Amino acid sequence: MDDGIRVRVASVGEAEAMADIHTRARSAYYLAGGAVEEVSDDAGVCTEREAAWGRAIASAGLTALCVEVRGGGMVGVLAMGAPKDADVDASVYRQLFQIHVHPDFWGRGVGGALHEAFAGRLVAGGFTGGVLEAWEGNPRARGFYARRGWREDGDRRPGPRDVDYVRMRLRVG
Repeated sequence: MDDGIRVRVASVGEAEAMADIHTRARSAYYLAGGAVEEVSDDAGVCTEREAAWGRAIASAGLTALCVEVRGGGMVGVLAMGAPKDADVDASVYRQLFQIHVHPDFWGRGVGGALHEAFAGRLVAGGFTGGVLEAWEGNPRARGFYARRGWREDGDRRPGPRDVDYVRMRLRVG
């Protein structure tokens, strides 16, 4: 992109940087939502996040993307793949498992670029919809998705501090 934001497929060896962005973003939004005990930069938790990003990068069934900004390195990450819930048709939908943007880059178009890449991959793959879960205590994320056409579908599951995760769907094409 000509604005200094470049979305690309993540490569082997970038899992540690991706886990760091994930941890920083997660900590910021849980703190903002009042869930202090959910914030953890414990070495074991960080090691597991790094391993999970490594699996996502290596998996044939998942796509891991990252964003680089001119002069700033990697500042955002995304993971997507087949939906995990049995009631979501995998021939129609792909799940957006995660978008994380380093908090220093919130509001600078990084998340939007990742979302655009997700939607583009849906269309290119012949899918007509996306599905995701957002923590109800994170109004920033829920607003971000709502502005891009995502709507809650009524499905919920328990989350931290008795605040649910809500499932949202997007129609494309």
